[in-house]
Formats: sequence, structure tokens, C-alpha cells
Amino acid sequence: MTANDRRALASAVVIAVVVFLTALFGIYTRPIGMLAAIWPANAVLLGILVLRTDIPILPSYVGAICGYVAADLISGGTLITTTLLTAANIVGVAVGHTLYRRCTETDRRLQQPYSVLHLLLISITASAAAGLVGGIADPVIFGNDALTGWTFWFATELANYLAILPVILSAPTNSWPRILSWRRRRKQLLESGVRQFKQLLPAIAFALSSILAGTVGGPGSVAFPIPALLWCALSYRIWITSILTLLFSLWIFLLISTDRIAPFLDTHSQSTLLSIRLGVAFVAVGPLMVASVMTARNALLVQLERLASHDHLTSVLNRRAFQQQAQERLAEAGKQGRSVAALMFDIDKFKSVNDTHGHTIGDQVISTFADVIRASLRDSDLIGRLGGEEFGALIVDCPRDQIFVVAERIRFAFERATVQLPEGGYVSATVSIGTSFTDSAAITLDRLFIAADGALYQAKRDGRNRTRGG
Repeated sequence: MTANDRRALASAVVIAVVVFLTALFGIYTRPIGMLAAIWPANAVLLGILVLRTDIPILPSYVGAICGYVAADLISGGTLITTTLLTAANIVGVAVGHTLYRRCTETDRRLQQPYSVLHLLLISITASAAAGLVGGIADPVIFGNDALTGWTFWFATELANYLAILPVILSAPTNSWPRILSWRRRRKQLLESGVRQFKQLLPAIAFALSSILAGTVGGPGSVAFPIPALLWCALSYRIWITSILTLLFSLWIFLLISTDRIAPFLDTHSQSTLLSIRLGVAFVAVGPLMVASVMTARNALLVQLERLASHDHLTSVLNRRAFQQQAQERLAEAGKQGRSVAALMFDIDKFKSVNDTHGHTIGDQVISTFADVIRASLRDSDLIGRLGGEEFGALIVDCPRDQIFVVAERIRFAFERATVQLPEGGYVSATVSIGTSFTDSAAITLDRLFIAADGALYQAKRDGRNRTRGG
């Protein structure tokens, strides 16, 4: 068996187990003579297929079919019933999967303004496709006519897709590292308790309004949690909002089924239950749309902030952002009694590089030097472009005798670096470096960099391509 065969088999087994467990859960929520009250299997399967584009498709569908069939047979289903139910499930998932494959990654992750609208349209189409098979299956299984079967099947599938699928599609891929780092973050979280409490306020408001809906009762109480859900959509990531909307749907449906909200409704009527579930699901789409728009907005703000604070050519901090962050680092280091070093860099005879080879090559030389600095310093060190060919760096917690070693490592690395010329051959350049060091909390940023700048000019006077300490 080849590696690809083993991978395909593993995918099929995993899919089969997941579908089997979620389908079994749905089967045991199925009232006698009706479709399941909650059927997560299709939404979970579609979510996995949409997100995991690397798994083999055909083995995954084979595994899903095995999971559906096993769950239905083990719960007492007949062969004809199992075949029809499985066909309806697979058709709906296949249609949704096909449509989602045309969407971008950010769209699939519900991170674009129209992502939830696409989710809604795809869910409607997939549910309608499943309903076509349901229109055939329902008369056989439940004794209803084809139109009634399509309607019930469509409404049930759509309600489940809209409630469950957003939770899967928007789930973060790096949750476990956050959970596993709880011990390391506990002290930080305790120190920022007030801020954490404020972040919990929307969720607290949602919980209280949901309890109020159950306490007050009446038809209007369905809308009690909506303002809090919208507040959550404005405050949290879409994944958290999607979980809350799922809880909202389940909570309202529970209240209705216990006659807390609308005692005059016949909750044993299939059409009434489906109407209520669809209405609640569509109401929950609103907060999801708000959260999706907020996700796109926040991503744009991060991008704009980066553009405002970083040099477009080298991607290091620009002069303003570097000075601002360096001032903050220096103040923090002074309070903690940590040493700080400043480095100033100036590419030697850079004007001759521009004059000889043009500004495009000059830009490549500058970019190459920025890459050399990044590779030579720690991620926590600050790097900024202060002028055309001038750069600065701020290093916290580096011993005095190591500053010269760091500077020389950068100088040697840049001296060996080359930029290829369009006509053939290479061009290289050197850099002069000035350093300064302090372990005093009283020194200012200006004094620290004035000392480094003085050392830099000393390196220039001594013949360039060398490091001097101030």
C-alpha cells in the first residue's frame, strides 16, 4: 500500500467515524414519524470537506456513506429507509461542497463582508437539493406527499446548516496553543482583570437576556437576546458569535417546545416546529453578518495600521513608528532595570550604487540589508528605516560585550551579500555601524541614539565598513 493509499484510507475512516457519531446523535433526537430535531451530521461533514481541501474527496464520500448507513442500521432502520436517507444526506452535502469549492479561503472562513450571504445561498441550494431526494423518500418513510416531503426536508436541512455550519467554518486553527498556554498567560490575565471583565460583558448580557426570555415568556421574548447577540457580533470574533447564535437557536427552540414562549402553538405539529426553527435560524443570521463584516473591517484596520507604521520597501518600522516604539521599550527597560543598546547603520557609498546601477538596484541593496538585519537580530528587537540608506535598531537585554559581536555579525553578513544585475554579474556594498549602550534608567532615547550616531560617523571617518562604539 502506497503512502497515498494509506492517506486515503485514513481519511475515509476518520470521516466514517465522525459521520457515524454525529448521525447517531441526530437519530436519537428524531421524534417518531418525523425528521431529526437536530441533525449535525451533514453540516459537520460539509464543514470538514470545505476546510480540509487536502483530503481525498472520493474516499471521504465513501467513508461518509458508510457512517450514515451504519448509524441508521444500528438504530433499527430498514435497508430502503437507510438508502433513501443516506442519498438525501449525500446529495445535499455534495451540492454544498461543489459550490463552496468556488469560494476563496477567506470567504469559506466567513471573513469577508458577503461571506455569510454566500453561506446562506449555498445552504439554501444544498437544502433544496436534499429536498428533491426527500420528496421521494418522505412518502415512502413517513407517508406524506412529495411536496410536503420536499418542504420539510428543505426546512430541516437549512435550519441545521445555518445553525451548525458557521461554527465549523469560522473555527480558529490555533486554538490548542492558546489553551495549552493558559498557565503561562494566567498571571497576565489576572493583572488585566478589569479589561477581561469588560470583554465578557457582551456574553454576560446575552446570558442574562436569554434567562429573561425564559422567565418572562410570551412571543416577544424571542427577541430579547437579539441586542446582546449584536453586541457580541461587534465585540467578538465570528467563531465566538457563531457559537452564541447556535446556543440562541437551541435555547429558543427549547423554550418553545416547553410552552414557555408561545403556549398557544401546537409544538407537536411538524409544520409549526419547522417554521419556528427556520425563523430562529434566519434571525441568527443577522449577528453572523455583523460579525463577518467586523472581521473584514478589523483585518483592514490591521493592514492600514501596518502600512502606516512600516516602510513599504523593507517592511521594517518607519522612522515615526520606530521612535515611538523605541521610546516605549526604553521606558519599560528602565523600570525593570534592564540594559538597552542602540545601533545605527549607514550603507557605505550608497549614492554611487544608485548612480552606477540605477534606483531599482539601489532599492534591492536596501532590501537585502534589511533582510540581513532581520536574520541577525531577535524577533523581539526593534528595527527601523530612519532615512534613505540609514537604519536603526534597539536591543534590550544584551550584555555590553555582545553588542559589538552582534554589530560585526551584521556587517560581515552584508559584506558577503550580493544583488544580481539584470545584465549579469553582481553588486555588493558595505555598511558602517555605530553602537551605544546603557543600563541607566535616566538616559533618554535622544541621548542614546546621539551617542550611536556619533560612533557611526567615527566609523565613516576611520574608513567605512567597520563598527565603532559610543
